[in-house]
Amino acid sequence: MAAFLPFTLLAAAFYLAGASWVWLRLARKVPERAMLVRMLGLGALLTHGFALYGHLGLPLDLNLGFLEAASLVSWLICAFILLSSLRHPTLNLAAALFPMAALLGILTHISSGDVRMPRSEDGLFFHILASLSAYSLFALASVQALLLAMQNHQLKHRHVRGLISVLPPLQTMERLLFDLLLAGQLLLTVGILSGFLFFDDMFARGLMHKTLLSMAAWLTFGLLLIGHWRLGWRGMTAVRWTLGGSLLLLLAYFGSKFVLQFILG
Repeated sequence: MAAFLPFTLLAAAFYLAGASWVWLRLARKVPERAMLVRMLGLGALLTHGFALYGHLGLPLDLNLGFLEAASLVSWLICAFILLSSLRHPTLNLAAALFPMAALLGILTHISSGDVRMPRSEDGLFFHILASLSAYSLFALASVQALLLAMQNHQLKHRHVRGLISVLPPLQTMERLLFDLLLAGQLLLTVGILSGFLFFDDMFARGLMHKTLLSMAAWLTFGLLLIGHWRLGWRGMTAVRWTLGGSLLLLLAYFGSKFVLQFILG
């Protein structure tokens, strides 16, 4: 595992450099330079990806303990940030999420677990990848929802300052939120359906809580998207439903992994 330490440290350096530039830009101390942030982010993704390849035990196994899964989700989140920044103003999110990815990468290297699954089970691997990708998009949507709540509050009280003062207009923020929710819902649908396809019994004792909570989250996000489309739900209604659904997903996957690996294990 020591062979991957240089990649872990280099990824952390790239993440922190990109986040620092975003923070300085938000403070209006440097020009925007979106391409610079993207290049730093790309360097972070490549080096973090090499480190994850080792931590996950690929190509023979899939070691997916709590920290490995969290680090993989953070990698996916940062990848989504960079990709969506080509169409939407999402690079501001890097200010908080790049440092989180750097920290999780280092913690994974220091305290890697051993929860191995044979890599030959490609169907299960596909299910896990689809599910974690969905979790990543909903995590991004949660951050977006929190920013939207702060923006709503400050605009309502006519006291816009700090980070909120440099955010895009409210309508743009809401459009990005629902784009993230729709993409996440599609991936979550694929994750749930592939689970029923590749697992013998999704309601077995060790899987029942994950299945029920994931389906409850899927229903929550589905109702929100329908409510937005048919009834015009937006603003704080969208924020509450987004955070509620994301909490259900967090409990479905990471809650059980944390208990099993760090409390019972």
